[in-house]
Amino acid sequence: MNAPVTLTATATPSTPALLLRPWRAADVTALIEVYQDPDLRRWTVSPLDGADDGLRWVRAQEQGWATGDRFAFAVLEAAGDAVPPRLVGNVVLKEVAPGRPCAQVGYWTAAQARGRGVASRALDTLTAWSLDAFRADGLEYLELLHQVDNVASCRVAEKSGYRLDSVLPPAPPAYPLDGHLHIRRA
Repeated sequence: MNAPVTLTATATPSTPALLLRPWRAADVTALIEVYQDPDLRRWTVSPLDGADDGLRWVRAQEQGWATGDRFAFAVLEAAGDAVPPRLVGNVVLKEVAPGRPCAQVGYWTAAQARGRGVASRALDTLTAWSLDAFRADGLEYLELLHQVDNVASCRVAEKSGYRLDSVLPPAPPAYPLDGHLHIRRA
């Protein structure tokens, strides 16, 4: 599975549709703008401080699609017919390998998108696609990890059907506190 895929989370009465598509070089400006948010920087491992960092990050996402082991999607929100969709987040399926029963998911949302169900809707869409697209390769369940003090991420996981499986010990310096491991089975 290396061909780029576009996914859609349909609109609800109170929220616009979401478009999930592979990252592109044209997304770098919006990506860097979103990454100015201190809360986002707190929870992500790779700080992006400028266009060069952003382009390297996008190229790494493209490489993941090419190798078939990491599938990152820019999450875009439809703003209306006359306005182009805007970047509101990222979801990713990673550590995918034929014969491996599990893979990992991750996500982040832009500050202006938090609290509106964007993360859970995008995660639900990614989860359904992942479990369907990779079932024949042996994928049985998905893991979701977050630091224990990331309460919002825990809510997203639970809302999307990922049950808390265990508490993981810290792994400094990247993860200085305990973590939660959530699992969603096919």
